[in-house]
Amino acid sequence: MAAIMNRRHFLAASTIPALRAQTKPLKIWMHCDMDGSPGIFTREQAWYWENGVREQVALEARALFTADINAASAAALGAGVAELIVCDTHHGGGNLIQDKLLRDPRITYLYRSVGVEDGVRRWMPGMNDSVHGIMLPGHHAKAFTQGAFLPHTWNSNWADFTINGQSVGEIGIEACFAGHWNVPLIFVQGDEAACAETRQQFPGVVTTAVKQGNGELAAGLSPEAAKLETARGITQAIANLKTGTLKPFRPTLPMTVTVKFRTVADAQKAAQKPGISLVDDHRVEARVGRHADVVKWLIGTGLDMTP
Repeated sequence: MAAIMNRRHFLAASTIPALRAQTKPLKIWMHCDMDGSPGIFTREQAWYWENGVREQVALEARALFTADINAASAAALGAGVAELIVCDTHHGGGNLIQDKLLRDPRITYLYRSVGVEDGVRRWMPGMNDSVHGIMLPGHHAKAFTQGAFLPHTWNSNWADFTINGQSVGEIGIEACFAGHWNVPLIFVQGDEAACAETRQQFPGVVTTAVKQGNGELAAGLSPEAAKLETARGITQAIANLKTGTLKPFRPTLPMTVTVKFRTVADAQKAAQKPGISLVDDHRVEARVGRHADVVKWLIGTGLDMTP
């Protein structure tokens, strides 16, 4: 009887995105990173806050990023999205050039990935069960991925991140967070390695590869060619969403989440926090009861964040 009840519960939960996708208006969350954006081919462009970066390089990179997000937003609206939340998440936000952004009453811009909702600080304010799907433009592959441009997972000190034994990068982490509200991942844009990672972990999700990476350098499509390819991908992703076949990423709860650090010292420091245990010299783990707490257990980023 318990097995039957559990299956009934699973089937009921899995139909939620399909039911949402068949209702109007469509509401999409666009969580925008910069490392995977077209035209961003060097570390200096992508991580422009580092010491020694030329001011003109930083301005040009931000302009490329802004133009790409404008094109992606226009494609989403053109595909039938009635409400679009555009969140700048690269290095916490503040990269989009505000006076160059596409202005449309259907778009809400969040210039930082952490904000205030109902008087409480949280990650991705506005991500809730009214959202139909999440899109991840400008994303990158997880740490230590071969043939990737600037591969990393959230923090340069993290060597690996796993959920219930499955290694994931930021794409998987963000998909898990959205899964708390049964919101499915529908689109990823980035380098070929990021797109391959997405297809392997999330079959059926549309990907658009705009460049090929090699450590701190990349090469790829021109910004204009990339905009056309991205628009095609977004149009297909919205069409797929409307079919109701895409499922949210909801790992079995409670989740066993682990982080492998690059150094023994970082692992030992993390293990001092309540609820976190040291697995070996470099790894810590915790048991997590909500998908929205996928990283909160370690770094405090999630819902109901401390002031």
